[in-house]
Amino acid sequence: MDFHRRLLSCTSLRSSRTLHALLLVSGQSADILLATDLLNLYSRLGDLPAAALSFNQIPKQNIFSYNSMISSFVRHGFLTDAFLCFHRLLAVPNLRPDSFTFPVALKCCTALEDIRKMHSLVKRSGFGTDLFVSSSLISGYSKFGSVEYAEKVFEEMPLRDSGCWNAMVSGLCQSGREDYAVQVFNQMVQVEACVDKVTISSILPVYASLNDLLMGMSVHVYSIKHGLDSDIFVSNALIDMYSKLCCLEDARNIFDSMECRDLVTWNTMITAYEQFGDSTAVLEFFGLMKRKGLKPDILTLVSLSSAVAQIQHEGNCRAVHGFFLRRGWDEDDIFAGNAIVDMYGKINKVKCSQDVFDRMHVRDVISWNTLITSYSQNGLANEAIEIYENMGRYEGLKPVQGTFASILPACSHIGALRKGMQIHGQTIKVGLHFDVFVGTCLIDMYAKCGKLVDAMALFVGMPISSSGPWNAIIAGHGSHGQGKKALELFWEMQREGVNPDHVTFVSLLSAFSHAGLVQLGKEYFQLMKLRYGIEPMVKHYACIVDLLGRAGHLDEAYKLIQNMPLKPDAGVWGAFLAACRIHGNVELGRLASTWLFEIDPENVGYYVLLSNLYARGGEWKGVNQVRSLAKQRSLLKTPGWSSIEVNNKVNVFFTGNQSHPQYEEMYKELVILLAKMKNIGYIPDYSFVLQDVEDDEKEHILTSHSERLAIAFGIISTQPKSTLYIFKNLRVCGDCHNATKYISRVTEREIIVRDSNRFHHFKEGNCSCGDYW
Repeated sequence: MDFHRRLLSCTSLRSSRTLHALLLVSGQSADILLATDLLNLYSRLGDLPAAALSFNQIPKQNIFSYNSMISSFVRHGFLTDAFLCFHRLLAVPNLRPDSFTFPVALKCCTALEDIRKMHSLVKRSGFGTDLFVSSSLISGYSKFGSVEYAEKVFEEMPLRDSGCWNAMVSGLCQSGREDYAVQVFNQMVQVEACVDKVTISSILPVYASLNDLLMGMSVHVYSIKHGLDSDIFVSNALIDMYSKLCCLEDARNIFDSMECRDLVTWNTMITAYEQFGDSTAVLEFFGLMKRKGLKPDILTLVSLSSAVAQIQHEGNCRAVHGFFLRRGWDEDDIFAGNAIVDMYGKINKVKCSQDVFDRMHVRDVISWNTLITSYSQNGLANEAIEIYENMGRYEGLKPVQGTFASILPACSHIGALRKGMQIHGQTIKVGLHFDVFVGTCLIDMYAKCGKLVDAMALFVGMPISSSGPWNAIIAGHGSHGQGKKALELFWEMQREGVNPDHVTFVSLLSAFSHAGLVQLGKEYFQLMKLRYGIEPMVKHYACIVDLLGRAGHLDEAYKLIQNMPLKPDAGVWGAFLAACRIHGNVELGRLASTWLFEIDPENVGYYVLLSNLYARGGEWKGVNQVRSLAKQRSLLKTPGWSSIEVNNKVNVFFTGNQSHPQYEEMYKELVILLAKMKNIGYIPDYSFVLQDVEDDEKEHILTSHSERLAIAFGIISTQPKSTLYIFKNLRVCGDCHNATKYISRVTEREIIVRDSNRFHHFKEGNCSCGDYW
């Protein structure tokens, strides 16, 4: 029997054990070649213990059997065992590692010091110039970020093959040295080294990272000229590069031209469409992929979970969760668990996010970041802050960049300035306060907590070479009604060499809207495309509709919506309905609500806006119809609340709530304030009471609005004449706005109120908004 041929062709463990038995019976088990074949067979079929047993039963092991055993350990991830086996080899007399041993042994090194020791042994063994060994040394040094040593090995090589060049390019890419990787690749092309599929697949992601489309396309052309573009690895890398450079059509063309596609190909396209926000395409590709007989992996389902969350489809989200459950990935795989927590958070199912998080067997800092974001994005800021504190308290995890980027918006939401300042201190301790993402969140936090001067000071002191910090500070000035200052910053941004992006224009147009700068807003909306080449998105149209609507140009705003090249979304129609509410246009408001109830029927805010519009016009029949419709759809009105931070504690007050322990004291203060205000001319505006009740009851309702309760609590809890910072989740009503002006005058206090639209700085009976909000 030809055992050698049969051992090489065997494909099952059962057959391998039969062959092993026959080998023993035949007396040929001591043959070192056959014993090594048997070892490799067991390793290939996944039975590592049997492979190790076969190795130990070889009477006189040679370098080939040792190389096979070390490779088996490395292949199965048992690096410590591989390292021990290598040292066992070194202890055998008259047996030394060869050029096949070192490349495998280098893979089992777990620290830079191990690589250095191995390098010394390579030199002593006479393999310092071996191409295969040198390539492995370059990869080993690069793996631990020691690019200098990798370069030294590369430079000392008398000859280089494609493997050495590829190892150097890949190593530089892994170490974040993209610029130098490009130089090495260019040098490789110049000396006409063998550029192969590995080289192309390694260098394409570099050009995506450098945002260099032209060079990426030149590499694509090179691969076509040399017949490498048909290779599946190169094609996958090209799809990935084009999608990351926002050339989705080019990525799709490559996908369509591929004769053979693997799971990576499909995942890359699905991820590309998900990142572009094209959830419909993601679902189509996923269905097509399944029809082609490919089974999705974790990466597929992670992209799918994000896509179904984007379209806010709970049924699809639960179906995706079912995929994870059937494979047991939701509890055992951190990557999968984090994706599900994020998915449920995005569709406002925070309890589901928490349940999945609690069931995860292992959690990392990203798991906590994702849960914090889920709570924060759904308006549960206090809970988000509590989870942030629990992360360090119970699991000893230290916050990273993503943690701060998740928790700071929660502080912004409820105006938890003291907590935000504490977190700012923590970012300084870990050296992340100048990180562009964390710094941007800090600027945003201070601006949204009413500390625009502090936000500006932080902005001036940090590196501002990217658009993020500029966008945050422009938006900050916009929310404080400083539209012209926002425009100055816009031009200063360009003088500093930073190009505005689509977010910049959202911030700038919003600033114009808050300041009532209609003509400037219309002008810069046109300049977006003409001068900066930025195609307006739906968000930009929503800003212009808001700008025109606030200024009372409702007909012009409606005409703009009708002529939009994009389909108006809930943001556009919502801005228009809010403008109709401000100016009392029932006819256009009813039209806007018709679209909104179709596009976003679950958003109770639109029902409230229409109801308020009817109530202000005295159309109580319309009010009842809207409220009845909301009730039929099981929608509950979002309760109005206001918060104020006193003695490092955020106190939240709901409209009409009497449960606060100091309510009686607060109400007495409100009665005193009301009398003082009336003495200097305040007259309650009952049109803002959206109930058909008597005047004395209307006055009581106005006095019980959440912002007035927060102001009263602030007055009785702080030093006289000190500034009060109030944060409200809804738009401040006209009567409360007027009343706060009077309160600032009679108490001689500055009162800063942030509502859902902007900041109002009340001082000496005036407001910074000029009664335009």
